[in-house]
Amino acid sequence: MNFTLRPWKETDVDSLVKFANNVEIARFMTDGFPHPYSPEHAKAFIEFAMKGSPAHIFAIEVNGEASGGIGLHMQSDIQRKNAEMGYWLAQPYWGNGIISKAISQMLEYGFKTFDITRIYARPFGTNIASQKVLEKTGFILEAKFEKSLFKHGEYLDELVYAIRLNK
Repeated sequence: MNFTLRPWKETDVDSLVKFANNVEIARFMTDGFPHPYSPEHAKAFIEFAMKGSPAHIFAIEVNGEASGGIGLHMQSDIQRKNAEMGYWLAQPYWGNGIISKAISQMLEYGFKTFDITRIYARPFGTNIASQKVLEKTGFILEAKFEKSLFKHGEYLDELVYAIRLNK
């Protein structure tokens, strides 16, 4: 299935709400990704995502709609050579290979554009699909923190996957 990574636009509010307002997506995200997901949440996120220069948070466009997102969040201080990657995709497009290709594109962009040597992601221990896609795209499991996250009344494991640029 074809998709494009592109910067977020103010006109993406409706499609963002349409696809992000899904409990199946929110359950694997931090509490900063609310459910229900309102137009106000979408406007605030898009405003935030449009601030970076160079861009570091992109919409995943499928069939002309912003149908997910992927971003790199640069770290600071002694972790300044690292970036955390976060991503999500609209449920109707799960299982089509989109997110693995988007991750690969983001890795290439991130290592080329920013002065970093490591990109990491922190999926929940319950998010098997995310673990598989990270492994498929070359990430290595570096750590498991048992029951360190608290979401919807239960403790969850936090996993840390990373990929490094050989310098």
